[in-house]
Amino acid sequence: QVQVVESGGGLVQAGGSLRLSCAASGRTPTDYHMGWFRQAPGKEREFIASIIWNSGSTNYANSVKGRFTISRDNAKNTVLLQMNSLKPEDTAVYYCTMDASGLLALTTSWRYWGQGTQVTVSS
Repeated sequence: QVQVVESGGGLVQAGGSLRLSCAASGRTPTDYHMGWFRQAPGKEREFIASIIWNSGSTNYANSVKGRFTISRDNAKNTVLLQMNSLKPEDTAVYYCTMDASGLLALTTSWRYWGQGTQVTVSS
């Protein structure tokens, strides 16, 4: 059974940083895309970033480009999301996801989802 588990959320002041982790178990992510989405209250879940495990190739939403960095730790089967220069509008539940087929920005393209971790940025 595949499990995807996020950690690292919390409360931070605007301009600060947080690092989220995503651990995949039950299937090694070697052949897959791994990604992050977020969902703010009253809004749709939106794509943030993705990485192709084998190549390390990354893709980012314009809203986070230059501030967020997605990376992988091969030894731990873990994907990291380093978030810098955080803004109040980054406040959301952040979801890790695995195994995409189709357009990466669509939630329906992804197969496995974590339960989410809350990130709150105060002004």
